[in-house]
Formats: sequence, structure tokens, C-alpha cells
Amino acid sequence: MAIKFQYNKTALGDLDKQLKMRMRALPTIKSKESALRMEVKKAKDTVAEYTEAIDKIVHRYDYMAALWGEFDRELIRIKDIELTISKIAGVRIPQLKKIIFEQKSYDIFSSPVWTTDGIAILKELAKLGIERELFQRKMNMLDFARKKTTQKVNLYEKVQIPGYEDAIRKIKRFLEDEENLSKSSQKIVKTRHQAEEEAQA
Repeated sequence: MAIKFQYNKTALGDLDKQLKMRMRALPTIKSKESALRMEVKKAKDTVAEYTEAIDKIVHRYDYMAALWGEFDRELIRIKDIELTISKIAGVRIPQLKKIIFEQKSYDIFSSPVWTTDGIAILKELAKLGIERELFQRKMNMLDFARKKTTQKVNLYEKVQIPGYEDAIRKIKRFLEDEENLSKSSQKIVKTRHQAEEEAQA
């Protein structure tokens, strides 16, 4: 990225401010990136744990597969899901607060014996499935924020900071050259005056 600047002390001061601001911000951005990277890994591991837990429950009740045909699907449904928002490294993340189930009453005597257990199994699976979905979303949101932060770190480290340093170096050289030329011309003028004075004397 080419930094636009003018060869004067004002531009030098402005560029110096910009450089210092980025140098101060860089460690904070790097630590944010590191924190986000860790949180993404944690969320990914949690998604894997929930997937494993769901698979275990499904396998545990494999023997009941034929019985689910008798189960009244209208008995239970999810009425609402309450979420809260928490912040992780500046990213707003949804978290499960509560699942509200709507359960119809049923006749214990005419329903299959395992209906109560079936409702409990479905509640457990629903809770695990929703938690997994939320952690999947959390992982995606954090990973998106991490990528943006990594881009910012790279922009600062590889483009802007070197660009500002280079521009500052060029301005300093220019100002030094200008000062040296000014001193040289003053010496020449002074030498001429002395020569003229000596000639007149």
C-alpha cells in the first residue's frame, strides 16, 4: 500500500502519529486474534462432544426404533427457545438460557408404557441438538471474527507499519538533504562574501 505524503515536517508528524497508533494497537489485536483462535477451537471441540452425545443416545435406544412408530408426535413440541447474549473477545454470541416445551396431556393407561421415557428422550435430544447448533453458530461467528482480526494484523504488520516507516524514512532523508543543501549554499555565500571583502580590502 503506497502511503500518500508530502515532504514536510507536518506530514512527518502526522505519519509518525499514525505509525505509533498502529504500533500500540498491534499487540492488542494480536492477543484478540489469539483469544478468538482458542475460543474457536473450544467451540469446535464442544460441537464434537454434543454430536458424540447425540449419537450415543440414538445408539442406546436403537432397539426402540420400531416402537417410535407408535409414538404420538403431537405429544411434545418446542414452543420457544430463550437465548442470552454474551461477549467473547468483543463478539456478541448467543447462549441458550431455556427451552420451553409444550407437552400435551395423555392417558397413561391407553398410551404405550414407554411414552414417559420417550418424552424424556426427545427432550434430551432436542436440548443437545439445540446446544450443538448454537455452538456451531458460535464457532462460525468467532471464526469469522478471527479471520477479520488476522487480516487486520497482516495489514498492520506487513503493509501499513512498513509503509509508514518507509515514508517517514524518505521524508527524513529529504529534509536532511534539504538542510545540507541549505548549509552548503550558506557556506558558499559566506565564502563569496569573505572573498569579496578581502578583494575590496
